[in-house]
Amino acid sequence: MKYILTLAFIILAFGALNAQNNNPNYDETLAKKLSADDYGMKKYVLVILKTGENKTATQEETTEAFRGHMENIGKLVNEGKLIIAGPIGKNDRTYRGIYVFDVPALEEAKKLVLTDPAVAAGLLAAEMYEWYGSAALVEYLQASDKIWKVKP
Repeated sequence: MKYILTLAFIILAFGALNAQNNNPNYDETLAKKLSADDYGMKKYVLVILKTGENKTATQEETTEAFRGHMENIGKLVNEGKLIIAGPIGKNDRTYRGIYVFDVPALEEAKKLVLTDPAVAAGLLAAEMYEWYGSAALVEYLQASDKIWKVKP
């Protein structure tokens, strides 16, 4: 009898603990739409852009490459491949900016980075890392397009 009571207690305790780990706000449709795993997370690729090796570009070549860089960012966002892009403040590592690509593998991110004219011109170079973050990260893009007053 003592054995049965102990077993019943363990089963009830495990059930209570398991119930406490379930999210009452869980939206299965949204989780599937965002490709979220059970933790609400997914794989991305983080890119750190740093100063490239090209030190001989003219001002005109640099201006044109960075104009293309900005246009390419917009294109990649519109294609749903790029979630985050932005500059990094002055630092001693020559880091210039970051990208977060909504792709699960480095190989695809490498192809996307090469579409950047500033990278192609050697003005920027890229370090890439697999990154595991919230699958809801893509949801901020809808709001971000509604809060800028002056186009960057």
